[in-house]
Amino acid sequence: MIRRYFDWAATAIPGPPPREGSAFPYYGNPSSPHAEGREARKALEEARSRCAAVLGVRREELVFTSGGTESNALVLFSLLCRPRAGGNGGAAELLYSAVEHPSIRENSAVLERLGVACAKIAVGREGGVSRAALEKALAKNPRAKMAALMAVNNETGAVNALRDLSAAAKRGSERLHIHCDLVQAAGKIPVDIGGWGIDSASISAHKIGGPRGAGLLWLKKPLPVLIRGGGQEGRIRPGTENTAGALELARRLEERAAPESLDLSYREASARMAALLARLRRIPRFVPVPESRADEDPRFSPWILQAAFSGIPGEVMVRALDERGFAVSTGSACSSADKKRPVLDAMGVDPATAFSGIRISQGWSTGMDDIEALAETVEELCEKL
Repeated sequence: MIRRYFDWAATAIPGPPPREGSAFPYYGNPSSPHAEGREARKALEEARSRCAAVLGVRREELVFTSGGTESNALVLFSLLCRPRAGGNGGAAELLYSAVEHPSIRENSAVLERLGVACAKIAVGREGGVSRAALEKALAKNPRAKMAALMAVNNETGAVNALRDLSAAAKRGSERLHIHCDLVQAAGKIPVDIGGWGIDSASISAHKIGGPRGAGLLWLKKPLPVLIRGGGQEGRIRPGTENTAGALELARRLEERAAPESLDLSYREASARMAALLARLRRIPRFVPVPESRADEDPRFSPWILQAAFSGIPGEVMVRALDERGFAVSTGSACSSADKKRPVLDAMGVDPATAFSGIRISQGWSTGMDDIEALAETVEELCEKL
């Protein structure tokens, strides 16, 4: 059976290994003073410089981490290290969009239990944060210290207008730290870290074909952190660095996020997504989520589609497609054990549609033949299930 992979938002198919003869030789600890350690340190800093060049930031602003979840947590839990203002009147210190990834949403719940008041920023039916919704949240929580706003939603592909949102937020409070989850954006849509007006951002290597266990945290300014150790990564992320992972992350960013390659892959992904949506619309039971999503729609990343098929539970469709050779999911792999759909609930999607929702996400090796095969199989299943 031919397997066709449509779960790239969970993890990407790894890219090709380094060319022959470039096996990883840097086994030394980058903090060790001997020759092997110095070689590893040199390689690590080379990877940092390469990542900075692609992202258009200063190398000193980049911290290597284990991935998006750790990067997000480092920023959120810095709130516990800041002076606490008494008499806050119940106002939140952390604001986060109601459709954030579990690594933001669940850590916000932990912060609540530790005494840091948090509040959600409402989203519209399209799944994005509007300027009005952000301003309303800020007006209700005037002492907010941080706002978490993801660039691309991992379940629906909704894209936030970060430049506009951050400008509105900064006018309301210059001290507000804006953190951006870029995990589904880097290497897939145009990213302007320096020009968006944000203060920190997270990136994960395995979403762009790199190894699991490697990631980046961009910090405009250093943050106080909870974890202490040997002082690596500017004391932001202590622990022995993953030199091999850092080098592979740099290589994947150069391949995927450089302007020329990004522009081409984005246009190709847009054409495939438009073809998929047009084909699925011929199926009477198909409901795009949100229903307003057009075949070519700049409000959404072309790499991710949330689709429902009325009367068919999402888990049933996922299993049926798996048996036919197609890998899709119902939502975030990070919360696959949770049957709830908080992202769709926050968008006001009716329960029946949310129950039937599946996530289809494509990648760089997806072809038009894969798109047609998927649509044809879904159509057959809709007639049988």
